[in-house]
Amino acid sequence: MSASESHAHVALLPSAGMGHLTPFLRLAALLACNDVMVTLIITRPAVSLAESQLLSRFRSSLPQVKLVDLHLLPLDPTTVNSSDPFWLRFEAIRRSSHLLSPLILSLEPPLSAFVLDMTLISPVIPVTHALSLPSFIFFTSSVKMLSFFSYLPTASFSDHDDLSIPGISPIPRSSIPPLLLMPDSLFANIFFQDSANLAKLDGVLINSFKNLEPETIEAINGGEILRKLIPPVFDIGPFMPCEFENVDNGNSVVTPLKWLDEQPQDSVVYVSFGSRTAMKRDQVREIGDGLLKSGCRFLWIVKDKSVDRDEEEEVEEIVGRELIAKLKKNGLVVKTWVDQRQILGHRSVGGFVSHCGWNSVTEAAWYGVRILAWPQHGDQRINADVVEKSGLGVWEEKWGWGQEVKGEEIGKRIKDMMNDESLKKSAEQLRDAAREAVGDGGTSHVALQRLIGEWKKKKMNTSATA
Repeated sequence: MSASESHAHVALLPSAGMGHLTPFLRLAALLACNDVMVTLIITRPAVSLAESQLLSRFRSSLPQVKLVDLHLLPLDPTTVNSSDPFWLRFEAIRRSSHLLSPLILSLEPPLSAFVLDMTLISPVIPVTHALSLPSFIFFTSSVKMLSFFSYLPTASFSDHDDLSIPGISPIPRSSIPPLLLMPDSLFANIFFQDSANLAKLDGVLINSFKNLEPETIEAINGGEILRKLIPPVFDIGPFMPCEFENVDNGNSVVTPLKWLDEQPQDSVVYVSFGSRTAMKRDQVREIGDGLLKSGCRFLWIVKDKSVDRDEEEEVEEIVGRELIAKLKKNGLVVKTWVDQRQILGHRSVGGFVSHCGWNSVTEAAWYGVRILAWPQHGDQRINADVVEKSGLGVWEEKWGWGQEVKGEEIGKRIKDMMNDESLKKSAEQLRDAAREAVGDGGTSHVALQRLIGEWKKKKMNTSATA
């Protein structure tokens, strides 16, 4: 048997947005380092410039991973109820899913398994089933969000009651993504269709680990009700950051890392709301006022548009020139894509004001950086609950969806977080648990080897019957 015949060959199909692409690329790197042949299917064109640049760096850093383009069919935006460019791309991929069959059949050696994004289940499953190809999703959120997602077909959302899911703490109605409560939204259509088909999959891969979500992982592994709704779950996180994510800030005199090098240990609060959150100008300026009132050093990443290609105005115009002048005395304000793993891993960073996108949560856990959770949309309030219950951070739950929060309150919460030594210690303990999970014999390492073993077994069975 040749090397290609003995190794599992897996294709990965990510969806749009850095929140989906980044963990898929980390997964590809992890599998490649564990002797799995990986083909990455890239949908073209990319929505954001950051996605294009990340893919370019990935291609250069991991030439052993084969990249194959899937050119999408045009989508008429008037046929769907959404203006969000990323959700429109999700729908374009879904409508182009029939193009996958000839692409899959062209791959050599034949695939052992197909791993798709969580937003593509219902249109892709018929394709993989027709090819007798085992199908897995990579769920790019928390295990608690997966439990909620699996429970959607049987859930009823009342105006006041919490959503009770057996085995885990209730989910308040206020934490349910608002678009799910709009039955005609594209977001709701995709989620309800896909959750109903979740049980048809062969497994779920997830970037989490036992100490981060002990209650929910136990409910899935041991709870009879959730096990009937969810196929086997492989909690294989947290994914270690990869070198291909390094960002070149050019020849700028003051880059974030250079500035951080000059600050005392654990003194800086990092403020970022992810790759898709564009805040209103009034709220941006309240954040600036809050950072001043906190008295802390800070690195603040400002974002004005949901898609980076649309960014035109300078940071001074967004934040206000007078406020920027005051902020420069104690911090650095930038409006550019940064390598978040390098920032969170820097010795001077001691806290993180975060929207609680799942990548940000797992990165903070990996580096042991405490979080002040400020969810903005989607799964982020459910993730914020995970952050607080795990001891990784604190969550001001009364800061609701889209609610303007005043600078004085922001400043107080930041100061409290940065002065909370018990929270700092708890985050550091979670960091140690994260590294233990992915080390030899750790829970995540064992789950990964079990998954790869299943793929290899499928490969050998296919070769024997060929």
